[in-house]
Amino acid sequence: MDDIALTRRIFARSWQCLAHESQMADAGDYVAETVAGVPVLILRDADGIIRAFRNACRHRLSPLVADGAGACGAELSCPYHGWRYALDGRLKSATGFGPMDGFDARALGLVALPLKRWRGFLFVALSDAADDFDAWIAPVAARLTDTPLESWRFGARRTHDVACRWSVYVENYLEGYHVPVLHKSLDAEIDSAAYRVDVEDRIAIHYAPLKPERRDDAVYEGLWAWAWPNLGINVYQTGMMMERIWPMPDGRTRLDYLYVFADPAADHGATFAMSDIVTAEDKAICEAVEINVAAGDIAQGPLSPRHENAVLRFRELLDAARG
Repeated sequence: MDDIALTRRIFARSWQCLAHESQMADAGDYVAETVAGVPVLILRDADGIIRAFRNACRHRLSPLVADGAGACGAELSCPYHGWRYALDGRLKSATGFGPMDGFDARALGLVALPLKRWRGFLFVALSDAADDFDAWIAPVAARLTDTPLESWRFGARRTHDVACRWSVYVENYLEGYHVPVLHKSLDAEIDSAAYRVDVEDRIAIHYAPLKPERRDDAVYEGLWAWAWPNLGINVYQTGMMMERIWPMPDGRTRLDYLYVFADPAADHGATFAMSDIVTAEDKAICEAVEINVAAGDIAQGPLSPRHENAVLRFRELLDAARG
């Protein structure tokens, strides 16, 4: 099975965090993304209900909106032939189509997708065969019960492109072994000797206690999580960031960072600066590793039982997905 077929199989059953509900304050507000090659659209309808659809007109499958966030007003209009859809997905008008025996507009509404709201974050699946959401997110939910996520609001979205396959980047995310060597600014905040990663089913929970002298001015809270197959959850002292590690068709990876804060209007320059530094360091080492992985002539060495248990679990999940 090639990498494209494998990722499509994996992502067909996964839940993807695409947006925060505060991004869709008004009817017609939307967020659109392409998930493993599949265009997806989330929007708020005229009754205030947030819905998820395939971003595809039912005529010739043109996307209705481009990837990104925006507002479509009172309806969705296809940019190809002008078919118009209500915000609840019903086909309102097959504009200029003309008469046709058996034409049934009721059968040509937008294709709805499963949608879950979790404490303000919006998760979409590509099919009804997706894994049980509550069971999947439970280890993360249990550790954030005292964090007031519902009161936080969208702050920013940032994107980074990395010249490595997504599995290389995920494996980097799954261990803190490299922190003292690679991330000097992060290492200055946390007690790296006490760093540990606990694995629960398809979730990895990172614990990195802050150094006592940095408790008041540190950016991070000392808690990270990763959820199969590609979600990083980064908790800061003033908010959090959902990190989507997207596999791209050309063997590259795109990182989409969704930041939410208790006070989005406050100065979060230190958070963004630390995030940018750590990302740049991870990007550089993952791109370097990718060159040797792609060469394929040298096997990687053994994984550390102390530090790389989550990497091992990820490889087990990949092997299971290959069947």
